[in-house]
Amino acid sequence: MARQLDEQIAGRFPVGQRLRVLDVGMGQGTQALRLARAGHQVTGVEQDPTMLTAARQALDAEPPGIRERMRIVESDGRDTGVHFLPGGFDVVLCHGVLMYVEEPDPLLAGLARMLAPGGLLSLLVRNGDALAMRPGLYGDWAGALAAFDTTAYLPHSRTDSNGGTPIRLGPDVRADRLATLTATLAGIGAPLHTWYGVRVFTDTAADDAPLPADPETLLAVEERAGRTDPYRGVAALLHLCGVRG
Repeated sequence: MARQLDEQIAGRFPVGQRLRVLDVGMGQGTQALRLARAGHQVTGVEQDPTMLTAARQALDAEPPGIRERMRIVESDGRDTGVHFLPGGFDVVLCHGVLMYVEEPDPLLAGLARMLAPGGLLSLLVRNGDALAMRPGLYGDWAGALAAFDTTAYLPHSRTDSNGGTPIRLGPDVRADRLATLTATLAGIGAPLHTWYGVRVFTDTAADDAPLPADPETLLAVEERAGRTDPYRGVAALLHLCGVRG
């Protein structure tokens, strides 16, 4: 994912240009800090108190020069128009956020307004066209059948240690279909430029699974699959890049 974003930035902006980056729903600040370390001016927006604390702690541990290049705004991502002027950013990130928003179109329109002409909008969403893959690979045939006709993502269940009670691994979220987002991005003036699949082969791996002996090869396989048809179409997540006209 980071490599894909760097590829798009490198292909769109002059080498060495210090970009104005807005990271909406930045979480603990992983991407925001990475871009600040690369020399860009980054503004991170987050409303979850736990994530804000983690992001501030991570930022406090950075050298002064990086701390000066990044600021954190406590706010809902749908309120960008309250805090920022239109056209004020070269890159806007919104990764892993749309899946928690029931009506994403107003949020997306607000993000597009934040972009300067030629600016890059980077989205990471749950893939609504491949929701049957995970239950199918687990042999949950009823779940796979139901997934064809919905955009609701139900995380896989595991069984607890006290007698077989199913436990959901995370909250239920919403997924987005590629065709729908493509039309939305065109309508808000940031048409789709390119897209990738994320977690094509690794979506069913357990959170506590040990790293493979050769993680670089695993990353290379995921990177290749994420940009190659038909594999990218069945990825768990989609990384879409729109460009402000």
